[in-house]
Amino acid sequence: MEGILAMSTKERERLRVVQAVREGRLTQRQAAVELGLSVRQVKRLCRAFRRRGAGGLVSRRRGRPSNRRIAPAEQRRVVRLVQRHYPDFGPTLAAEYLSEHHGYTGSVETLRQWMIGAELWQPRRTRQRRVHQLRERRAAVGELVQIDGSPHAWLEHRAARCCLIAFVDDASGRLQYARFVAVESTRAYLQALHSYVQQWGRPVAFYSDRHSIFTKHDPEDPHPTQFERAVRALDIEPILALSPQAKGRVERAFQTLQDRLVKALRLARIDSLEAANAFLPGFLVRYNARFARTPREPADAHRRLNLSVEQLHWTCSEQFPRTLSPSLSCQFRGQLYLINTEGAPAYHLRRARITVCDHGPGQPLTLLHKGKVLPWRRFEGPGSLPERVADDKQLDQFVDAAKKRQARKSSAHKPDPNHPWLGKFRRPANKPTHIQSP
Repeated sequence: MEGILAMSTKERERLRVVQAVREGRLTQRQAAVELGLSVRQVKRLCRAFRRRGAGGLVSRRRGRPSNRRIAPAEQRRVVRLVQRHYPDFGPTLAAEYLSEHHGYTGSVETLRQWMIGAELWQPRRTRQRRVHQLRERRAAVGELVQIDGSPHAWLEHRAARCCLIAFVDDASGRLQYARFVAVESTRAYLQALHSYVQQWGRPVAFYSDRHSIFTKHDPEDPHPTQFERAVRALDIEPILALSPQAKGRVERAFQTLQDRLVKALRLARIDSLEAANAFLPGFLVRYNARFARTPREPADAHRRLNLSVEQLHWTCSEQFPRTLSPSLSCQFRGQLYLINTEGAPAYHLRRARITVCDHGPGQPLTLLHKGKVLPWRRFEGPGSLPERVADDKQLDQFVDAAKKRQARKSSAHKPDPNHPWLGKFRRPANKPTHIQSP
């Protein structure tokens, strides 16, 4: 529309100062200082304003393509390459491959704008955020227990970084179990499971993330993880969350603990893992009194633990299958273990499948066969051979007897040293040889 001139903020400011110079309210030197320009540039602005008015202060390059603009043909070529070879790549990764294989020399941001224009990439600000609806708590304690670990500087600079493993009841938000461990590992969760079911009983289900401790990500591997095997053996259902928001009870508990527990440990001057674990029971009582809530149903869904102490100890250990050799031995972690039969025949154990239960450093192994403990001993060193089991058929006796029989057979066909035939055919060893002369 005629009579309307588009100007930027910078150009409007220059128009105000140039008008002040034209009216005599400012000198050209004062205008140069105010605009941050030289006096010569101010003179040029005043000359352009005198000739063309306010339009003389507007940049003549407005609306024109940049001299450094990439050719449209190059842009179309790059977009076609992305559509053909990298349709699901992000701009950064696509730029790396284009630069390596197709000679692309532009920046990542340039490619990002091209991909947005071609609808190959959606800017983050325009993406539709996923809505996580609130889930109602379970009705009774023990129906669902959320488990997780939080590596954090719990003891700040006073000790090394460690991990807090926590079990939070979904119905009440009560922190049922918590313990500091050096690292988040399978053995730490098995020990936590052992302590939890001993104190509270068996819950209906555990709710965890998809960490490799809780599930295997290889669909072709049918074997469960150590923790999943132990949980199912206790008839507890393992449930895997698809997002961190799904197990929000334990996630929010960690947010609170990383504030309150860290400060409480600081005030108590705790500087070791052992002291921190000794401090936890009293803290949990205060935490649950402050944050736990009453569930809708007063009943407790935890079930009794119908296992002996030994059986629970075996279940909450790391278990590994092994096959016994004919000599009733098996190898485990570089060591040879022999089954003690105490002199009784043990034919049924040859080639038998057994389970080796590893209870952790400093604790002896347990070897199980069909739920029964097998006594064992470790084969020590290369200097001696393992003792024979009761059913080894006395191999050495058979070998010695065979050697004697073979010796008797060979001596029966050998003549005596003074046999007359030996003298008739024997040639004297030192008899001189006479040569007749012609």
